[in-house]
Amino acid sequence: MTEAEAELSHRIGLRLRAARQARRFSLAELAARTNGHYSKSRISNYEQGLRRISVEGAECLAKALGNVNAAYLLCVNDDEATNFTQDELLLLDLFRETEVVSKRFLLICAEAVKRCTPPPPEVDQGAAGQSGLRA
Repeated sequence: MTEAEAELSHRIGLRLRAARQARRFSLAELAARTNGHYSKSRISNYEQGLRRISVEGAECLAKALGNVNAAYLLCVNDDEATNFTQDELLLLDLFRETEVVSKRFLLICAEAVKRCTPPPPEVDQGAAGQSGLRA
């Protein structure tokens, strides 16, 4: 493995570990979510950069994690980060586990809540860069 390949494997491993930790999954929990496709020791090897995830493996692990996509894990793009809050992750998990009719209902509810939520107060960027709330 060349130095560049080793560095990429290390970066991929860091992304995988960060995504797993953001979900608060242990290695065993993530392995279980892959339906037996990956063991905790193999996932650990990926995280340490000792092994490189295949495209299919990245897709499987991304699906099991639910907070990233395969392209992000493989360092193909930086568009998707793992900066979800625990509430966002819970909402996403619950939404994915709900049947189609209820998903539509949840979306309608979320849109209604958004319409009823007042916008945040505007910040006045007054003279000398001082900020304050507009009246």
